[in-house]
Amino acid sequence: MNPLRSIIRRFDDWLSHVEGVEPFTGDPQCIMRIQTGRIHHDIAFPDQIIRLDSRALFIHFWNDRMPVLPDTGPDLAYGLKFQKLIVHSLKLIAKHIQSDPSLDDIQVVGGITAFISREQADGGRALFQHLGFMIFPYHRTLGAFGEFWENFYGWWLMWAYNPVSARYRKMFKMQRTEFWMTREKFLDRFGKK
Repeated sequence: MNPLRSIIRRFDDWLSHVEGVEPFTGDPQCIMRIQTGRIHHDIAFPDQIIRLDSRALFIHFWNDRMPVLPDTGPDLAYGLKFQKLIVHSLKLIAKHIQSDPSLDDIQVVGGITAFISREQADGGRALFQHLGFMIFPYHRTLGAFGEFWENFYGWWLMWAYNPVSARYRKMFKMQRTEFWMTREKFLDRFGKK
């Protein structure tokens, strides 16, 4: 493996640990990790508002487990596999929420990503909306300078874990987007029936 890729991966492991982003299951088909925290702004859903400082469960893609893009780029087979892994992972997250009393006060589930476009229709946005998430503009907590560094770091992670994806995403054109669902709707959609 390229030494720089190794360094980036080790740094990502360290930063994830420091930030409290952790695995919650041993299932090898899970491609997501979780982090508890608080939201930094109100999130307005059509039927309710989740207020600033409410407890949230942040979803993070698990870079080590993301399906690797083929050299020719994403195709239908890749998209279907990715969707299946996402749905499976969301069901595992719902099961974890339902079985862990320390998560009883979680109000909202979602996160921030550069994989979903807010301004143009794309596969990621369509998938997450189909799954029931609402897409919101990114509320910068560190300003434009902070967003630049988040995108810079995100692009290098793509390059380290899934190099083909870095060819399709231009660092200076990346935009962050928020995706959220209330706890109740998340558990209704992905939890035990």
